[in-house]
Amino acid sequence: MSVPHTRFGNTGLKVSRLGLGTMTFGLQTEEAFSHRILDTAAEAGINLIDTADVYPLGGGLPTAGRTEEIVGAWLKGRRQHFVLATKAVGKVGPAAWNQGASRKHLVEAVDASLRRLGTDYIDLYQLHSDDAETPLDETIAALDDIVRSGKVRYVGVSNFLAYRLARALGKQDLKGLARFVSVQPRYSLLFREIERELLPLAQEEGLAVIPYNPLAGGLLTGKHQRGKPTEGTRFTLGTAADRYQDRYWNEPAFATVDRLHSLAREAGLPLTTLALAWVLANPAVTAPLIGASRPEQLADSVAAAKLTLDPALKQRLDELTHDYRRGDAAR
Repeated sequence: MSVPHTRFGNTGLKVSRLGLGTMTFGLQTEEAFSHRILDTAAEAGINLIDTADVYPLGGGLPTAGRTEEIVGAWLKGRRQHFVLATKAVGKVGPAAWNQGASRKHLVEAVDASLRRLGTDYIDLYQLHSDDAETPLDETIAALDDIVRSGKVRYVGVSNFLAYRLARALGKQDLKGLARFVSVQPRYSLLFREIERELLPLAQEEGLAVIPYNPLAGGLLTGKHQRGKPTEGTRFTLGTAADRYQDRYWNEPAFATVDRLHSLAREAGLPLTTLALAWVLANPAVTAPLIGASRPEQLADSVAAAKLTLDPALKQRLDELTHDYRRGDAAR
């Protein structure tokens, strides 16, 4: 049985209940191995592939675009079978305008992504983050032009505060511009802040929600132990290592993971499956983005998409991690 499918927000698009995140392709996993991971995901029925022009995350400017090239090479001959998402705004070149959400950068960035991905259209084009230095009116007008050009089917955002997303949606509606259809936030048992404002907004506005880091960078797989981070993981690789350690590598987080392990053992489930099933149980969530450094790691994640979480168990998970609805829970 393959991963089930669901409607992508208020659109008519149907996607798998899990998406494959690719941010480590080209750094943590080289091309051939990345293609094996893509093969395994496709065999499981995952048809949503998410990438970004700055990936691999942690590689820095010299490697920007490499992940899109790896994904594009794999997609040759099968592009029509997958929903392809990518992102722009991050720095991809030495010039001051090689980043951000200005018209100049977005128009150039989408063409560069199309070349690297080896396709003539992108299903979902997302702002990787909010660019406070560019007026929202300029950004949404540029995205509307890109959609009308046929290069992009839908547009979305990632890492946006609820009030900024609400402002953008209001402006798009007022001006009759292509509307954001999705949001990609960080969300897991160890990071629940978005439940307070962003998820209610997404539900009210009919936005698809495709969370990243549903396993907290791997901490919720149970493979990490206290002490020095494991070499070759997101906690040690490249320029993103400090960010991941700052997010999750602390004693309160490990103490929570210990308690989650106990609940997983009681339920007879791998912690990976339990943690991901909890994310999927939120009615606002469309398709969490999962990652892997080895193809076999996807099995426990795929199992979560076919699991109906027991309400009593979900309540225990909610109560155990309730403090993570606050930004200072792990500090």
